[in-house]
Amino acid sequence: MACSRVCLGVLISLILFHKLHASSSLSLSVEKLKEDVIVSSPKPTFTAGFYAVGHNAFCFAIWYTNSPNTLVWIANRDHPVNGKRSTLSLLKSGNLVLTDAAQFQVWSTATATTSKQAHLRLHDNGNLVLLEDSSDNAVLWQSFDFPTDTLLPNQPLRGSTYLVSSRSGSNYSSGFYKLFFDFENVLRLMYQGPRVSSVFWPYAWLQSNNFGNGNGNGRSIFNDSRVVVVDDLGYLVSSDNFTFKTSDYGMILLRRLTLDHDGNVRLYSMKDGENKWSVSGLFRRQPCFIHGICGPNSICSYEPRIGRKCSCSPGYRWFDSEDWSQGCIPSFQLWCNNNTEQKSRFLSLPGVDFYGYDYGLFENHTYQQCVSLCSRLCECKGFQHSTSRSVNGQCYVKTQLLNGHRSPSFTNSFFLRLPYHLHDYDDSPNNNGLVCGRNGVVVKVLERPYVEEKENELVKFILWFAIAFGGIEVVCIFMVWCLLFRKNGMLPREGYVLAAATGFRKFNYSELKHASKGFSEEIGRGGGGTVYKGFLSDARVVAIKRLHEVANQGESEFLAEVSIIGRLNHMNLIGMLGYCAEGKHRLLVYEYMETGSLAQNLSSNSNELDWSKRYNIAAGTARGLAYLHEECLEWILHCDIKPQNILLDSDYKPKVGDFGLSKLLNRNNLNNSSFSRIRGTRGYMAPEWVFNLPITSKVDVYSYGIVLLEMITGRSPTTGVQFTELEAESGHHERLVTWVREKKKKGSEVEPSWVDEIVDPALGSNYVMDEMEILATLALECVKEDREGRPNMSHVAERLQIHEHDLNGLNKD
Repeated sequence: MACSRVCLGVLISLILFHKLHASSSLSLSVEKLKEDVIVSSPKPTFTAGFYAVGHNAFCFAIWYTNSPNTLVWIANRDHPVNGKRSTLSLLKSGNLVLTDAAQFQVWSTATATTSKQAHLRLHDNGNLVLLEDSSDNAVLWQSFDFPTDTLLPNQPLRGSTYLVSSRSGSNYSSGFYKLFFDFENVLRLMYQGPRVSSVFWPYAWLQSNNFGNGNGNGRSIFNDSRVVVVDDLGYLVSSDNFTFKTSDYGMILLRRLTLDHDGNVRLYSMKDGENKWSVSGLFRRQPCFIHGICGPNSICSYEPRIGRKCSCSPGYRWFDSEDWSQGCIPSFQLWCNNNTEQKSRFLSLPGVDFYGYDYGLFENHTYQQCVSLCSRLCECKGFQHSTSRSVNGQCYVKTQLLNGHRSPSFTNSFFLRLPYHLHDYDDSPNNNGLVCGRNGVVVKVLERPYVEEKENELVKFILWFAIAFGGIEVVCIFMVWCLLFRKNGMLPREGYVLAAATGFRKFNYSELKHASKGFSEEIGRGGGGTVYKGFLSDARVVAIKRLHEVANQGESEFLAEVSIIGRLNHMNLIGMLGYCAEGKHRLLVYEYMETGSLAQNLSSNSNELDWSKRYNIAAGTARGLAYLHEECLEWILHCDIKPQNILLDSDYKPKVGDFGLSKLLNRNNLNNSSFSRIRGTRGYMAPEWVFNLPITSKVDVYSYGIVLLEMITGRSPTTGVQFTELEAESGHHERLVTWVREKKKKGSEVEPSWVDEIVDPALGSNYVMDEMEILATLALECVKEDREGRPNMSHVAERLQIHEHDLNGLNKD
């Protein structure tokens, strides 16, 4: 019987998967990347489709048909999909969705329409447009509004968008450079590295009304339209008065503006029908003045014959010899304090300067005074001494060696600080240099492994035998049930198949209305619906939940989701007994929990909820959530963990309720790690909901941690608290968490234990100190701001299971 249920479940899952893709107006498969493409017409200048960006790694992109290595737009540049079973689908709802290996949604246009005639069209200008109907007027979404690193002719870059460079010439993921409009309405270039960031074009120290002389081309801040565009003839104009003409301006050519991975903006042109691009303009003619181009502690030099070259400063070595952008690290170690002068030597580097990170400018300082000043500062890496503006000179002390460059026009020198006892360094920074073409960064190739088990003939035979035997068994059971229940009138005819497949039945609305006495005894209420107490005809007591938000959902779609939830079976999950999908009514029937919810027991004045019960409730709840997250066949997020959704049976064993409702309410978005709107209850919600971060199973971990704190302290995170406007709207609030953290911080060095300061007064001293500390510490781990720092629920369950009580034994005592 168990085998037949598994086999039938597999068949139902396959049928649902087929229907999902059959309902699409358009579907492109990564396994047919040469055939499944969108080509612009009538002039095939551009092509859109799956593009290989690594080993078994693919992105949906747009490229020039005659120059397939020139990508102009990428949908999922930072999240490539597998080379098997990944698809791009235009759903009838009007949403364009990219799915990875038929499992997870990695990108979508997040659009919707009721016309049922959505069209996806690639125009001759390279703009991929999602239309509400066959006309070009009703645009739902277009790629021109979401550029990556390239602007095409007449594609505007506005204040709300920006260009981000690729990581390297062979790695199309997001790099370190950004072209954008700042808050002063000025078009700028910024380096956003792993550790530092800085604006390097135009220089921030130039006044906006003094941007001439090639630095800003007469910029103006007095225009807040914030838009830049390149036309077909090669003329660029920006709303801040920055203009640019290409060297071949006026000719009809294919053109593009690209923020390259080396931080320079280049305008390219190519004759139609050819496949070789020529640079017809660039923003920075001095490549070494681009910040971050050679990494920290290195020096950039440029020779027209060989190009740009990156070299470690004397006394430093490459952090990664294959990736010059990570810079250099010292081959020595300086030991000093700021109270005593450290013996150092200073190596002169003529024509070298490091931009930014001055400790200070010291006027009228001689060279020896600069040496003494730098030697007393542990942070000092060297100094620049200039004699052009004062009698003795100026001293620029540097705390970091960033954006280093050598320029023949720079007449001063930089004096690099080195340990006194080391004298074997060459005074030239060109030793061990790396010549850096525009493809100079070597980055690990992207990889998306797809693991598929090898076929086993014996297992294959057993599987087919089990399917056949299970099918015969299901048919026999179905026929017997038909005869019995049709005769006795115990089961409505349309519920036969689902009952045989899932083990629960379909109820009539009138039957549930009668069972609940007209929905008169309310026992619970939440965002998804209201719960009533009911009595079935066989005298069983049940909980009947009326769902609100899925009232307009079609019956077949509702049944598909309910069939998945109904197959979930765990001792710490509330059991589903049946459902109702009749007209606009959508109801779920659950087993009834005599002791009520955890919330009711925490708020009662009785002493029934002692420490052993609370600990076992924590452990059981963790096991139920771990099953939902990691053990069941479907990926289920609860999204509303709170004491009201943790129910207790007569022995105070916990059962998680309302699981799977987020799937019912978000069935089109579940495979995505985001949801259409904030879900959950104020006070229990993870920060991801507030800051619009990807939603993963760690939101349930956070909510579980809040519940643990509430069980420990007896304090609710939602009562007696003043909320800010943002917190009141989103429900995110950390007053309880902050209070417990402060108690732990202050009590870590004193006795007795800090948990004595937070324990629920209702418990008194009747608790196990070691277990209380474990539970409190684990709760604080679960509510960390960074979701990566939170444990998985399976890890939580394992840690709690070691100390779990035997309730029956305690009750007997």
